[in-house]
Amino acid sequence: VTLVESGGGLVQAGGSLRLSCVCSWNILTIDLMAWYRQAPGRQREMVAGITSGGSTTYADSVEGRFAISRDNAKNTVYLQMNSLQPEDTAVYYCHARAGASYWGQGTQVTVSS
Repeated sequence: VTLVESGGGLVQAGGSLRLSCVCSWNILTIDLMAWYRQAPGRQREMVAGITSGGSTTYADSVEGRFAISRDNAKNTVYLQMNSLQPEDTAVYYCHARAGASYWGQGTQVTVSS
């Protein structure tokens, strides 16, 4: 499984970004697609996930601001991030759980105050 993220960048507080993750496999065959993030000096944490059945889960810190979705025809998972805050600054990684774990290369999101 190869995962390629895009959509990161620099945004002011209160702004929005949409991240994309293109998967080399049919995402309907993948148990869980998720977005993680890792800020400097901190552990990687899961931000949002979506199962093959369409169930979603979110970290408390992003509930109501972020939304994970997918386009099955494009084998792509998205993370819509609204009301971004400086504490959202991190490298965001796409993750796929399909027996083994697979990671993308990450995309930097920087939120300025």
